[in-house]
Amino acid sequence: MRVLVTGASGHIGSALVRELLAAGHHVVGIARSDRSAAALTAVGAEVQRGDLDDLDGLREAAKATDGVAHLAYKHELALSGSPDGFAVAAAHDLRAIQAIGDALVGSGKPFVSTSGTALLAFAGLNRAATEQDTLQGGPRIDSENITIALAQRGVRSSVVRLAPTVHSSLDRHGFVPSLVAMARKNGFSAYIRDGANLWPAVHTLDAAHLYRRALESAPAGSRLHGAAEEGVPFRAIAEAIGRGLGLPAKSVIAEEAAQHLGFLAMFAQVNNPTSSAHTRALLHWHPTRPGLLADLAERHYFEASAP
Repeated sequence: MRVLVTGASGHIGSALVRELLAAGHHVVGIARSDRSAAALTAVGAEVQRGDLDDLDGLREAAKATDGVAHLAYKHELALSGSPDGFAVAAAHDLRAIQAIGDALVGSGKPFVSTSGTALLAFAGLNRAATEQDTLQGGPRIDSENITIALAQRGVRSSVVRLAPTVHSSLDRHGFVPSLVAMARKNGFSAYIRDGANLWPAVHTLDAAHLYRRALESAPAGSRLHGAAEEGVPFRAIAEAIGRGLGLPAKSVIAEEAAQHLGFLAMFAQVNNPTSSAHTRALLHWHPTRPGLLADLAERHYFEASAP
């Protein structure tokens, strides 16, 4: 299969490119820069220059391939601290998905886009979120819903809802590196109140495998959960980071969260237990890589972030 991958040189995208190539697929990766293009060429992928703002380029590239995995996102904008950063980044994502989707209508080709399990933390479930749980609308939720709706227009569409913590030695700019950097700055690793809130997690390579399985066999209209661990207590994450840095872990009150956790203050309070039972059964996806706390114990996060 000739697969178009957006975000192909990014954290998860780069792992997916290798996963697809190893499985015998031909990969076309979207590259914004010479550096990204060189990285893709080095592993044997075809390069197409462009970005999320090049909607015509995305349409043409999608038409010329047998399937699309969409992982690109304006993360820097979303997490910039700007009051409308998250909404503006989500609007860019929505336009890109609409462009790709329009190009695939009636083709029967697979289209896998990306969302997050953390959005379901605001649904008031009081239980582990499942793949059947949905939200009516909002930033990034609209992208998810439009992707699923493409199933009624002749596209084998699916959405991977990623755990907020996708971890591995490939993770350079995600939540864990940010928490490590903040702990260095604070002199302690912070958690909020008792830190009992749960964060699901998945290893990068397990996530990449899930995207490949989705491209190859996910039924049209599938919502999938990229969560190998249903929920790791945030306090346990903070304590593991503290051990890695030789710093204490310390509780802070919610009113002080922004001072110590910056843009992650809201996310650090999220309780997001997430089941992936349906995804595992549907796609025969069986995560095998180390869990989050074991990955933190391997120390690569602390060596990579050392000053």
